[in-house]
Amino acid sequence: MAAPRAVFTIARVAEMLGEDEERLWDVSMEMDPETRRLAVYGTHGEETIAFTQFGIENLAEIAAIYKGNPVLMAQSQKRDRREPPVEHDP
Repeated sequence: MAAPRAVFTIARVAEMLGEDEERLWDVSMEMDPETRRLAVYGTHGEETIAFTQFGIENLAEIAAIYKGNPVLMAQSQKRDRREPPVEHDP
């Protein structure tokens, strides 16, 4: 797979998909770097998540699954939404 040329913040993805950003944050917690969900760290402790185009496609699929089964979404909401995954270099 070629290296991504661009990533989109979760706020932008929510606009693109017509979804609620907080809901997408919850849904995205099921994703990892292999599905193209990336942690983005800014200055002054700012954090967000971003997605490649492939990640957006994965996120949209997972969001559709959660819409079809609200019980899964309720289970996901029990997790800490604001703690991005920690990635360590080998």
